[in-house]
Amino acid sequence: MAVFVLIHGGGSSAWDWHLVRPLLEASGHGVVAVDLPIEDETAGLGDYSQAVTAAVGDAQNTIVVGHSLGGFTAPLVCEQLHSEGLVYLAGMIPLPGETFGDWWINTRHNRETIDPDPQEAFFNEVPEDLADQARDRERDQRGAWMAGPWPGRHPAVPTMAILCRDDRFFPASFMRRQVHQRLGIEPVEIPGGHYAALSHPEAVAAVLNDFAQKIARESGH
Repeated sequence: MAVFVLIHGGGSSAWDWHLVRPLLEASGHGVVAVDLPIEDETAGLGDYSQAVTAAVGDAQNTIVVGHSLGGFTAPLVCEQLHSEGLVYLAGMIPLPGETFGDWWINTRHNRETIDPDPQEAFFNEVPEDLADQARDRERDQRGAWMAGPWPGRHPAVPTMAILCRDDRFFPASFMRRQVHQRLGIEPVEIPGGHYAALSHPEAVAAVLNDFAQKIARESGH
């Protein structure tokens, strides 16, 4: 079975995965989820990656999953771990040399119609008690790295992009375009908003499990 390396999005924490984790473990997979040092202004993507790889240790058969802003870190971790697969969950898909700020313009996200209330856009479909817990755990996303060029590339491994059909922050039409243009693949669509790991953990776990099984079949594991 696989070891899923779960990377949270901007301003968030490993807690975001607490409903998905037991479902993956029940299917026989290992899970590693880490709090990135996002509140440290001096921490760069290299520090983010190091925090993750240190937690993974010597684990094999890893599949890296990046949620939202975690898409800037996930490919770097995937390469460093020589992982077997990469997943973007409602993820930002950067291009080599692209800055965080440029991503919004280059992907034309600024032209999309989204919910004007960021909190509603993030947590639509999430039960109110879970949304309140998520808000209580929000952290200050900082880092000078966000003004610099992305230092990575998309590794040549099996890759999946998960589109959340009810996402008001990264709408379905926007995500389909981003995935097609930047990865050249068809996204896998599931119900749920931007935080589908909280609103529809079963759907997230199911597509991750299917992806792991597909990789195992194709690699002969």
